[in-house]
Amino acid sequence: MITGKNYIGDNLSSNSSVTFQTFNPKLNIENDITFYEASDSEIQKSVELAFQAFKKYKLVSSVEKSKFLNQIADELQLISNDIVNIYCSETGLSEARCLAELTRTINQLRSFSELLINGDFQEVSIDTSIPNRVPAPKPDLRKMLMPLGPVAVFGASNFPLAYSTAGGDTASALAAGCPVILKSHPMHAGTGEVVSAAIIRAVKITNMPNGVFSNLNSKGIEVGEKLVNNPRVKAVGFTGSLRGGRAIYDLASRRDNPIPVFAEMGSVNPVLIFPEKLHKEYAELAEKFAKSITIGSGQFCTNPGIIISFESEIFDLFIKNLVEEIEKLSPSCMLHPNIYNAYINGIENIKKNKHISVLTKEDSESKANFPKHVISSVKAKNFIQDKKLQDEIFGPCSLIVKCLDENEMLQVINSMEGQLTGTILADTNENFLGEKIINALELKVGRIIFNGVPTGVEVCPSMTHGGPYPASTDSRFSAVGTNSIKRWLRPVSFQDFPQNLLPNELKNDNPLMINRKINGIASKNEI
Repeated sequence: MITGKNYIGDNLSSNSSVTFQTFNPKLNIENDITFYEASDSEIQKSVELAFQAFKKYKLVSSVEKSKFLNQIADELQLISNDIVNIYCSETGLSEARCLAELTRTINQLRSFSELLINGDFQEVSIDTSIPNRVPAPKPDLRKMLMPLGPVAVFGASNFPLAYSTAGGDTASALAAGCPVILKSHPMHAGTGEVVSAAIIRAVKITNMPNGVFSNLNSKGIEVGEKLVNNPRVKAVGFTGSLRGGRAIYDLASRRDNPIPVFAEMGSVNPVLIFPEKLHKEYAELAEKFAKSITIGSGQFCTNPGIIISFESEIFDLFIKNLVEEIEKLSPSCMLHPNIYNAYINGIENIKKNKHISVLTKEDSESKANFPKHVISSVKAKNFIQDKKLQDEIFGPCSLIVKCLDENEMLQVINSMEGQLTGTILADTNENFLGEKIINALELKVGRIIFNGVPTGVEVCPSMTHGGPYPASTDSRFSAVGTNSIKRWLRPVSFQDFPQNLLPNELKNDNPLMINRKINGIASKNEI
């Protein structure tokens, strides 16, 4: 049963008079359940509980944390039907999409559970002393990564499971040893409560400290602002818009003690197509990219928003096929009227731009919250001059950029801001500027794809989901995969410490049997 209340640790609470309801975009009506925004006292209590829990949780063994994460995954599996019901009523997304996202969420939790067992994420390094070194003795130094403290995680609008309550930010922070205060997204607060209840059950079953997880409802931005400003909060995870992520980043930077904000803020994900590939596969590519542009109603941060190639008859043929393929596909429901309206406004701005040609048909009015798919085109010189054409339009659309030659294509890439992905479509034997294109993209993106589509983010250690600003606020880190745990850790060195006072990870006898670097050499051996 959904209560509409906040989880302050394991306690359900509703002190505030500020309430709201979620929305069913398919039926275009509000849902019945009333949710209570977290009050100031509830926010403060959740952060204080997290701070007190951190003192205990950071000392919990990796084995016990691993069991905790697995238990969360088990609890989510047990209530999959409940999750599907509330998820679909709040998002307009399909049951199949929900189950796929739930599977990904569970797999993320289990992957971090496995990571905790081998200990590699702590990057233990030991340099033993050389007391008789000349001209000065060398001290004994031992370093490992340790948790930052309580983390505020902002749920994402477009992924109610995989990037929200028990999603990647929460899973990686808990794995690192950091309690999480989750600011639930108001568009899917019911899904957030159901998932939060599963996490709280796991907390109790595995005897984790109360306050290691809390879930706060919010109608507007105030709850998030108060969390970011609370001195007990030591880091922030955010997935969403550039405007929202930048506001949080600026807020955290102005604190008396600034904290890191790891924000993933979207992308237009340029796709570069070269002539030989077009000649051989223009029809197949058109069909493939029509599906990639419209999957999930275009509400993916890796949506291929810009397609770039050279002016030619074969490129025109590809564009013709792309428009035909995309017009065959039926519109699908967007997450919320606010997102739908923002998309419509973005398309209206495109139509007003004298340099842009809209290539898809102007059909009659569509059903509420079911957007039309839009393909438009622009010459490269106009794209380079108008920075607003790089703005992400969150939805099922893509802009074709026509270049005169290879030099102009490089100018287009160099003019672009940071992106999550860049894609190269080329025959392996054709001359597609090779190193020049790859080198240009390396400076702009976090992931380069060859002969594929950018939609779809594999969860594994080698995945980078991030990129130069404004794709993310720190291009050194990924928001996906087990390496995302490093966002919530900091290095600490222990110099000349007695064995009995060292953390187990740094002791000579290696009681945890983890991988370590001893004087630069990887080893599990005792010292």
